[in-house]
Amino acid sequence: MRRPPLLLILAAVSAVAHVVGVLVAAPLWHGAEVLSLALLLGYAVAAGLPAPRWAVPAALVPLIVDAVRTMPAEPGAGDVGWVMYGSGDSAVDRTAGFDAALAGSWAALVAVAVLLVAYRGRGRRRHLIAAAVAAAPVVGYAAVRVADVGAAVAASTRIVEVRTGTTPTRVTGSGQGQADVVPALVLAVLPPLALALTALALAALLAGRGRRLAATGAALLAVLALPLLDAALAAVPHPLEADGTALFAWFAIPPTSAMPQPVAALSAVVELAAYLLLVAGVTGADRAAQAVPAPAAG
Repeated sequence: MRRPPLLLILAAVSAVAHVVGVLVAAPLWHGAEVLSLALLLGYAVAAGLPAPRWAVPAALVPLIVDAVRTMPAEPGAGDVGWVMYGSGDSAVDRTAGFDAALAGSWAALVAVAVLLVAYRGRGRRRHLIAAAVAAAPVVGYAAVRVADVGAAVAASTRIVEVRTGTTPTRVTGSGQGQADVVPALVLAVLPPLALALTALALAALLAGRGRRLAATGAALLAVLALPLLDAALAAVPHPLEADGTALFAWFAIPPTSAMPQPVAALSAVVELAAYLLLVAGVTGADRAAQAVPAPAAG
């Protein structure tokens, strides 16, 4: 077997090992994700880097760095946890959700931005329209989640006002908490939305160049933004009843003793599959398509 396909297969096997370890909250090997991405970089080099030759390595380096930084996965990361909604005199950290979202998405966002810069150009109208249509549910979901959490916080504030009507100072503090939560929610959804929109823009450009496999990988990264969005909102203290509209939170698929982290495992599947498709589509596969369009004659 030729070396490039072998490297790609080994990268996929390492990715599967990482996903299984996430699913059971007991890594088969702590370096599986790092090895998968490193093998993917080796595959890209062996298969032949497309022009510009720096694009794929520059996109993979932050992913490898982030995989090393988060290795090993913490056991029980998907276990049940409690979020305490503070009393009227407690302050809300406005950047808590933003920090959580950025920590989970910065590497993918940098990788997508690098590829977007490398393969920038005018996309075909039908691909741009498709990207805009695909972006609408992601933006709509973020808006629904922010509105739902904000409404729950407002309702909680009204309850506090009724129960503590004889304590004006406490009522005032609760109102301040509500004012702090709304900006925190907006900040929390910005990194996942940036990832989704950037990934869909890249998918449109790659599809316009005939790189359909790579475009599919980029589109999967937009899907990854959804669980990242719910995780970011979970970092902002809010009443538990506001989680009724969370479709991609860690509890969306009930954990079991055998599979304690199903949502985290699915997120890992989407993420690593996106990287495999992106690199395979830009390098080895769809070789007939040009990575960079030839300049127009005349």
